Amino acid sequence: MPHDFAAPPLRVEPVTLEGEHVRLVPLELEHVDALWEIAQEPALWRWIPYAIRTKDELRDYVQVAVDGRDAGTVLPFATIERATGRLIGSSRFANIVPADYRAEIGWTWVGVPWQRSAINSEAKLLMLDHAFGTWRCHRVEFKTDSLNEQSRAGLLGIGATFEGIFRNHMVTESGRLRHSAWYSITDDEWPAVRERLVARIAAGGRSATLEPARNPTCDGVSRRRP
Repeated sequence: MPHDFAAPPLRVEPVTLEGEHVRLVPLELEHVDALWEIAQEPALWRWIPYAIRTKDELRDYVQVAVDGRDAGTVLPFATIERATGRLIGSSRFANIVPADYRAEIGWTWVGVPWQRSAINSEAKLLMLDHAFGTWRCHRVEFKTDSLNEQSRAGLLGIGATFEGIFRNHMVTESGRLRHSAWYSITDDEWPAVRERLVARIAAGGRSATLEPARNPTCDGVSRRRP
């Protein structure tokens, strides 16, 4: 659909997003200690270019996100399970381009015990509602390692469209050149995608056509600046 120049400007400001299962709060350095309890599982970082192995590396990871928020290009969240109030992961908007009303959702990870729950799907719903409802985005994009079949299936499961592969897109710490698979949702697709996501959450986070990931995934994550 064409751009409406009467649309309000896209402003990158800290915000809390709350659903039935999950609360997304602005990510801060004070969250590092609690997140480290979850982040020590090596499988969480399997598909990122540079793994997080120490609390100091996690602190650097959070600092990069906070710096990006200050620069207006990143909006990071700490993920909280509403039922317990426990911090269980993180996600963020990044590569935000206000002039074009677009943003990326990624740098997403959640602790192993919550992998097969509605939390990930509801977190995506809350962020997409913010992107398309508040920011009036025309496009939200996602990327993941082309070898990460679970993450790629998950993106298709929420209704994102596969757009192609960026070959030799990232250098990983092993020296492997990562090919990145790109997906997106556009504003004209969003109503149907939203309906699908709501149904997925009602089913406990499971897609009617796709099984949830059997391994933890961490799509689009890097300790380097977005």
